[in-house]
Amino acid sequence: MESQETVVNIDKYWQALLQVLKRRWIPAIGIFFPVFLISVLAFSLKKPSYVAEGKLLFQRTTISSFTGVGTETAKLEPVAQDKSNPLTTEAEVILSFPVVHKTIETLNLKDNKGASLKPRDFIKQLTVIGIKETDILKVSNKNTNPEKAAQVVNTLMAVYLEHNISNHRAQAQAARKFIEKQVPKAELVVRQAEAELADFKEKNKVVALQEEANKAVEVIGELQKQISTDQSQIAEVKAQSEVIRNQLSMNSQQAIATTSLSQSPGVQDILKEIQQLESQLAARRTILQDRHPEIINLKSKLEALKGILQQRIGNVVGTQQQEPSSNLQVGVLQQQLTAELVKLESTRLGLVSKAAALSNLQAAYKQRLNILPKLEQQQRQLERKVQVSQSTYSLLLQKLQESEIAENQNLGNARIMSTAQVPEEPISSPMVSYLIASLIGILASLATIYLLEVRDKSIKTVDEAKELLRLTLLGVIPSFSKSKKSTRGNQESELSTHQLVVRDIPRSPISESFRMLRANLKYTSADQELKVIVITSSVPKEGKSTVAANLAIAMAQRERKVLLVDGDLHRPVQHQIWNLPNSPGLSNVIVGQAEIRAATAQVMDNLDVLTSGVVPPNPASLLDSKRMAGLIENFAANYDFVIIDAPSLTVAADAASIGQMADGVLLVVRPGVVNSVNAAFAKELLEKSGQNVLGQVVNGVIPKNEPHSYYYFTEEYNTQESDIVNKSTRTVR
Repeated sequence: MESQETVVNIDKYWQALLQVLKRRWIPAIGIFFPVFLISVLAFSLKKPSYVAEGKLLFQRTTISSFTGVGTETAKLEPVAQDKSNPLTTEAEVILSFPVVHKTIETLNLKDNKGASLKPRDFIKQLTVIGIKETDILKVSNKNTNPEKAAQVVNTLMAVYLEHNISNHRAQAQAARKFIEKQVPKAELVVRQAEAELADFKEKNKVVALQEEANKAVEVIGELQKQISTDQSQIAEVKAQSEVIRNQLSMNSQQAIATTSLSQSPGVQDILKEIQQLESQLAARRTILQDRHPEIINLKSKLEALKGILQQRIGNVVGTQQQEPSSNLQVGVLQQQLTAELVKLESTRLGLVSKAAALSNLQAAYKQRLNILPKLEQQQRQLERKVQVSQSTYSLLLQKLQESEIAENQNLGNARIMSTAQVPEEPISSPMVSYLIASLIGILASLATIYLLEVRDKSIKTVDEAKELLRLTLLGVIPSFSKSKKSTRGNQESELSTHQLVVRDIPRSPISESFRMLRANLKYTSADQELKVIVITSSVPKEGKSTVAANLAIAMAQRERKVLLVDGDLHRPVQHQIWNLPNSPGLSNVIVGQAEIRAATAQVMDNLDVLTSGVVPPNPASLLDSKRMAGLIENFAANYDFVIIDAPSLTVAADAASIGQMADGVLLVVRPGVVNSVNAAFAKELLEKSGQNVLGQVVNGVIPKNEPHSYYYFTEEYNTQESDIVNKSTRTVR
């Protein structure tokens, strides 16, 4: 659907263009040939021009490829990706002011006045373009001197290469200066990062965290095994001690004390003396009484020995408490058991101390192991910082060396592929001159056509009339004239010999168009019968009177009684069309100087004509009067159809006044005579005055000026007919 609309629009514009060319071909040709001749003459007087060409090849330099700075400098890459071509950029560099100015100074180029050639004028002679799908720029210079043209191209390329090398060297120099400032800063950052890492390792006693973590896990496992073994041994020793304590009925301290006393010679010696003394005392008591001095003496010795024993026991066991004699002297078995108990207790205490020490050591390892991940993270951060700073520092040192090398290189990314040779033949030829002159002439003709079309506000076609006025198209009347001149230039005279075509040439297509107008008027109003219509136009010379006369004839031919009234009291022409006297007429009837029957004249069967009569000084007052309204009612009562030829709307408002009294208004539009401004004004006037506008009749249509064929030629007419209409067309839409 869209493609069909596109085809229709293209066809519409093409037809419109053809119509414009048909209308304006005479002035277009009148402009084309003078411009063509002047252009050819100008080209013939102009000195021949020569063009010299040279080529520049762009590529990466081989020497700079081993240095990063050199490689980047020699690269041809666009800054705006997908939008620019690096060769285009280099072309603009070649045409830049520094390169162009130095070339002008080197060659000492002068203009026609002997002054130094301006860069702007010099650039106009140059052409720098890239060869498609290559890295080659073609540099061309156009000059009237072939040697000078080649010299300019070669000098320009040499200056550009020098500029290219200096530009690359300047980039490398700028990079070197920047890097030289950054190297000390980078070195300081490296030292600070290394110092932070060393302080961290020293503060946290870090050597190898991963190995330390693995070793700590292993040690914690071994410690746990030892602690478990010691705890089992402690339980075993404790059980053995409990058995021995039960056998000895003493605790560990008592066993230790008993063992110590039994093994102390001093205690045992005193104990033996006490036992001997007690034996003597017991033996003497059997003989002597207690009050006997010997008994008392033995008791005193016994008490003294017991005091000494108590003292020695205190020295051995560390207490002054007197131990019973049963604990001071034990048997061998009891001594072994007490010794074993003491040994087991010592073993238990040792194992407990060992287990506690192992537990503390295990806790220390676990605590260290818990902080190892955090230490490892901090160490990685510090090592990464050191690595980054060292990498940056190394890169800067490398780039510093590369920039120094690139700065000392004497190569760019361009070289001369071919120098410009002195051209032998000029670029211009007679054929090219004729083609250019023809093109200039065509452009001048088109400009002339455009200006004429812009200044011409007239309605030119039926389609323009329909689009501008937006009124119902009731009829299209072909032109009566066979002249090939434009309608504006001809402006067909309404006093032509054959204006009453419907009467004189009833079989002509023009007559048929009036009959079609008559038929269309019949179906204009379905609710009310049209009896009185006013025919007017926007401006004079649109043929409204001729249309009114022929329409009246077409109506009368249907055996209907028709009255044609010339209501144009400014420029009446109906009396001339019908060759009738103009007095008496409408004006005389209005003022009562004549009767209607006396003023009207029958010109053919069923058709009466009422001329305008004497032209009054104030036509508007007569036409816009009750007397005129009464006359129209009288006309409508006595005739089947009344046609009033009213003046143009831009001449007077009479048509609007009469239209209020009639059943409708018919607007005549003539292409080439009325312009869009007057037509729009007429339409606005009719709308504001509240007229019943029946539609429009396009009069004086020249078929060849229409973009679409409203008519086509159907038959040949006799000599009399062909004098009026050479070729006619009939309506196809």
